[in-house]
Amino acid sequence: MIVRTAFGPVGYDEAGTGEPVLWLHGYPLDRSLWAPQLADPVPGFRYLAPDLPGFGESARIASTTLDAWADWTVAFLDALGVGRAVVGGLSMGGYLALAIWRRHPQRVRALILADTRAGADSAEVRAKRDEMRMVLLSQGVGAVADRLITGMVGKTTRAQRPELVARLDATMRRSSVDAVSDAREVLLGRPDATPTLATVTVPTLIICGDEDVLTPVAESRALQAAIPGSRLEVIAGAGHVSNFEAPTVFNRLLKTYLTATIRTGPT
Repeated sequence: MIVRTAFGPVGYDEAGTGEPVLWLHGYPLDRSLWAPQLADPVPGFRYLAPDLPGFGESARIASTTLDAWADWTVAFLDALGVGRAVVGGLSMGGYLALAIWRRHPQRVRALILADTRAGADSAEVRAKRDEMRMVLLSQGVGAVADRLITGMVGKTTRAQRPELVARLDATMRRSSVDAVSDAREVLLGRPDATPTLATVTVPTLIICGDEDVLTPVAESRALQAAIPGSRLEVIAGAGHVSNFEAPTVFNRLLKTYLTATIRTGPT
């Protein structure tokens, strides 16, 4: 589906009815990352999964700052007539979820932070992103996917679910050079969100795969320690895209969390 927003067209999928749950995908993927969740929404909840700027069917936007992307996301909610939503994000989507909380806390009913971190990039990571930019410009998105795919999934998935690895690889490869380049700028420029964590006053669920090498479990434990009243769940045998690698477990955690935490009714 396509919706027109103040920033331009946004491609999105939705499933279920009831309380809105917004799903923000990671880098360099698209809304199809959340297909396992949209196939099994928790009763009483309306799942919304947009393509972030430049990815999938969504138009690029002029600014490549995390704050601009947070405002873009709120404009997407506005276009759908959604006031407050549970905001869930994985990896880059988690950075964006925390930025939405910082800029538009009144729009956030609860948070779901999956396989993500609060801190800004280290010097080592920034150097790797610079290297990846050169690869992107000289060799294209396929070469970027070649370098990312091993870290994106856990060792169990690589050994037992090659078809899933292939699907994720194909998703990365269909992203445009412009989208990947823009998102890289967003990632490089994002502020350290650590000071934001203590300000979170909404229910927060943190999920991480125990085989995640990009944002290891220690990062999720740090989030849990800093966000008052938050809950951490670690999924065995899953890597960086835990929702995609272990959807049955991930969805069960969602059902428990959402039904226990969110009172359904008008938003």
